[in-house]
Amino acid sequence: MTGVRGVDVRGPGGRGVDGGGSGVRGSGGHATGGRRAGARAARPTAARPTSARPTGVRSAPIRRLALGLLAAALLAGCTTAPTEAAPGTTGTTATPNAPTASGSTATATPAPSRSAPTPTPQGTLLVADFGSDTVTFVDPGRGGSGRNGGPIASVEVGTAPYGLVVGEDGRAWVATAEGVAVVDTQRRTRIALIPYETETGPVTTGEYRGGGMGIALAPDGRHVYVGVNVPGGNGTLEVIDTATREVTATAGVGRRPFDVDVSPDGREVYATNHDSFDVTAVDADTLRTRRMEVAPYGTEGGLGSWLKPHYAVVRPQDGTLLLPFEGERLAVLDPRSGKVTIERMTADTHQHGAALAPDGTLLVVGTGPIGSADEGPSLTVRAPDGEERIVPLEGPHEDVAVSADGRTAYVTGGFTRDGYWNGITVVDLDSLDDLDDPNNKKNKPIRLSAGNRPLGIAIL
Repeated sequence: MTGVRGVDVRGPGGRGVDGGGSGVRGSGGHATGGRRAGARAARPTAARPTSARPTGVRSAPIRRLALGLLAAALLAGCTTAPTEAAPGTTGTTATPNAPTASGSTATATPAPSRSAPTPTPQGTLLVADFGSDTVTFVDPGRGGSGRNGGPIASVEVGTAPYGLVVGEDGRAWVATAEGVAVVDTQRRTRIALIPYETETGPVTTGEYRGGGMGIALAPDGRHVYVGVNVPGGNGTLEVIDTATREVTATAGVGRRPFDVDVSPDGREVYATNHDSFDVTAVDADTLRTRRMEVAPYGTEGGLGSWLKPHYAVVRPQDGTLLLPFEGERLAVLDPRSGKVTIERMTADTHQHGAALAPDGTLLVVGTGPIGSADEGPSLTVRAPDGEERIVPLEGPHEDVAVSADGRTAYVTGGFTRDGYWNGITVVDLDSLDDLDDPNNKKNKPIRLSAGNRPLGIAIL
């Protein structure tokens, strides 16, 4: 059997750094809450097996012997299958596991199959497995609720994948340490790996590895923009032509470009640079750059500071960037002037991933405390008028995606530091009031086992 691999959803044994809880905190606030929707790797072609047609009449005993040998060969093939899903072959397959209430995880049972995969259902989740070299397709469960959901398949993409983005054509673009992988999400196979033009040193893993981090698509789908980390120095923004799958240009940005976003009109690209306390605006046509400092706590502490930008969302109605800090301050950046205004937040926890619901609700992932007075991990649900609800999560999480109808949030448990877990927490955004009742177990967040340290997430 070729291209089939079992899903490993065992816990990482990582050391936790903070605790969780249950229930939801209501809070007041004010202001508004906008996210993303040369030598090149050759496209391998899968050789098709051929079979010879028998020309003579065989006796029954010989036929039985031949069938026995054939069965043994097939079984042997299953035990020595390659791990990469090449074009024309399936990726990892797995039996979805039963969902669990917040706090427990389950192991998926591999269910290998030699048949061609059925098309990936709409609404399937796709996560980047930072602790491995794969992306994992996840069934979100009945009605997207997480119930009876679990991993479907995994496909090898390259070392330590970080961010990912999916175009309207169904192709996923995945930022790995080696290059940008292109995945056909319908066939669940990698179709290309585009190496970086930027020299990033040896391919490694871990929080500070070189290679791609944030990644975004142009509104017209013609270009992909990926932030490339160069350990010990400033990063670059690489521009990929989606038709030719080649890097066509690069521009210098700041240090460790955690996130990349594009203006609503596609004219500018924004790299959120974690270690240089800034956002770099890149003109999509000329590649001219502008540095805009975003440091509501100042830059004291330099590389050792926790109080740095991580992720941003672009508010579509006015093009401003929203960058959450520590569950205390929301930096609102006007990219035209570079001016930053600050609005109050209430989660009081270190924050990473962010996403914007269709109605303008801002979702922000709280990873957990960095000081003794901080609160635990959470999901902030911030209405456009600034009112916030805080949904506690069990253990650190990293990024978030929201369903097209705005009713469900999917939060990845990977986290870039220790304390991560291999799964996704599903939050019903329509039932936040029910979470205030400690006796109500029906609408508590549901945890799904998924992938290996999942960071980036998209909904297909």
